[in-house]
Amino acid sequence: MISSQILQNTIDELHSITRIDFSVMDVEGNEIATTIPTDYLLPQAIVQFANSPADSQVVQNAHFFKIYDEKTLEYILISRGSSEDAYMIGRVAVSQIQNLIIAYKERYDRNNFIQNLILDNMLLIDIYNRAKKLHIETEVRRIVYIIETKNEKDSAAVEIVKGLFSNRTKDFITEVDEKSIILVQELKEQDGYETVEETARMLRDMLNSEAMMNVRIAYGTIVDEIRQVSRSYKEAKMALDVGKIFYMEKSIIAYNTLGIGRLIYQLPIPLCQMFMKEVFTEKMPDSFDEETLTTINKFFENNLNVSETARQLYIHRNTLVYRLEKLQKSTGLDIRAFDDALTFKIAMMVVSYMKYMEQAMQ
Repeated sequence: MISSQILQNTIDELHSITRIDFSVMDVEGNEIATTIPTDYLLPQAIVQFANSPADSQVVQNAHFFKIYDEKTLEYILISRGSSEDAYMIGRVAVSQIQNLIIAYKERYDRNNFIQNLILDNMLLIDIYNRAKKLHIETEVRRIVYIIETKNEKDSAAVEIVKGLFSNRTKDFITEVDEKSIILVQELKEQDGYETVEETARMLRDMLNSEAMMNVRIAYGTIVDEIRQVSRSYKEAKMALDVGKIFYMEKSIIAYNTLGIGRLIYQLPIPLCQMFMKEVFTEKMPDSFDEETLTTINKFFENNLNVSETARQLYIHRNTLVYRLEKLQKSTGLDIRAFDDALTFKIAMMVVSYMKYMEQAMQ
């Protein structure tokens, strides 16, 4: 339904142009919007007109008109005055409000369609039939972004995102939960992942500066057909979850850059526990002290380069070698060797995943 403010703005504009006064009432005679006081109108006169078969009528020195939403009577419009001008301008106002009803209903229907589309709540044939009815192109390139706030999002964040894309009528902004804003963006043929990354940065920076909100943004892969939009949404959702486990330092996460983290995220917990027991019989990676963990992480950051790691840790090379040999004795893995380093890295990621899932289940 159209808000009373929209109706008020509409009749205010018509009044400023025509100098005719208007009132919009519901079918029970309650005032919704008006340019003049309606004390002179009797509610029962409006109810009687609403129940009559006539679509327009002169009552109490005013023209009454019926406004329908499809076949349902939605509003009564009153055009003040009994002259021919009041009648003609009243018909124009009816047409204007009727078109607003259609436009807002279509907007709601499009939003509802996109929500059901991304959540996989539609049959394939219904997707194409409804898209055609709503004038939504089916074979264009699209991508889905999820913008997640730390707390429940406020209306300001949604309005900022809508404002950024207000001139792009083929993009859709919707919501499916309390903490996420979803953007389904149509892309041009020349747009690639660089363009997508730029859009994600722009969204992050605008929300950080305008709404003072720290957000995390994830996006899926580019799809070519409307039925694949749900896939891009699922990919973005997975990227958001995987990012929380393995890439907490990143505020923008792309599905196609998740790497091995995406594989670990899909492993069942019993299998992870079995893997950890096989690799580390006693000492688990999460039981190491802070110094050891810092050394390991820095060693991996420097691609197993002993000299560079020692330099960045401000320690002697031999001290680093001693720490790595001590680690080898306690775990049986020499992370200076590629195979052992890979096993150890995966094990640390598995531990992070298991901790995250344990907290999520609490």
